[in-house]
Amino acid sequence: MGAGHDHGHAHGAHGGGTATAAYRGRLRGALAITLTVMVVEIVGGVLADSLALVADAAHMATDALGLGMALLAIHFANRPPSDRRTFGYARAEILAALANCVLLLGVGGYVLYEAIERFVTPADTAGGLTVVFGAIGLVANMVSLALLMRGQQESLNVRGAFLEVAADALGSLAVIVSALVILATGWQAADPIASLVIGLMIVPRTWRLLRETLDVLLEAAPKGVDIAEVRAHILALDGVEDVHDLHAWTITSGMPVLSAHVVVSGEALNAIGHEKMLHELQGCLGDHFDVEHCTFQLEPGGHAQHEARLCH
Repeated sequence: MGAGHDHGHAHGAHGGGTATAAYRGRLRGALAITLTVMVVEIVGGVLADSLALVADAAHMATDALGLGMALLAIHFANRPPSDRRTFGYARAEILAALANCVLLLGVGGYVLYEAIERFVTPADTAGGLTVVFGAIGLVANMVSLALLMRGQQESLNVRGAFLEVAADALGSLAVIVSALVILATGWQAADPIASLVIGLMIVPRTWRLLRETLDVLLEAAPKGVDIAEVRAHILALDGVEDVHDLHAWTITSGMPVLSAHVVVSGEALNAIGHEKMLHELQGCLGDHFDVEHCTFQLEPGGHAQHEARLCH
């Protein structure tokens, strides 16, 4: 290690795996529930001739696929790093979240299209059967939501699954309401209207998840990490003259990282040494920002210009 090139690393609580890995069992439980209800609603939709039930079942099919991809992503994401993949396969979770977004948008479009078709060609929906199967779906979705509630705050992958199940729960509620309207009034248009509601509920939630996922893939600064504040904290340390090449990004859910070149005066380095300066930098950021992994390069004044010449 050359003079003035020290690296410090700070590791958080997630060192044993990605944030999603802790919720593997809950994802499996939600997957089992989703598959069961999907089959039940397909049967109910056929028996009751209810597009709303079939639409909800189709949505659950994509949920099941999304949950399966999330579980597969956990398997890859927690494989150890290698010389070729120095962060391992942690990004697999983010790619799974992106795939979930694409699936959700596709299902939303399909449901909206089918609902419009039903306005053109009305069907004779059996309200009583639809209420029963809709209620089964609602109860099952509430159980799945309870399983995923905590994890959705820590992992984009779990959040994607949570939002899918939440949309399903609202969809089941829309199915029940439409069926009750049909039973009370005989107004068959309530079924495609409920289908439209289900489709419209899918899109905005998916768009928010897509934006967060793209932020990770485009290596935007993690939530809660203000680069201007980070720079100010570093510059406030005694002996620090400047900071450049300051970057913060997210590898995957629960794994934000930061790197910076810190210019330190020769007097400060001579007085406290490289190791203590690194500890002060790590302590400063650790007390104020949630960053999983920090890398600092300490430099004497004027070294940045030397690096610029080397890069040409």
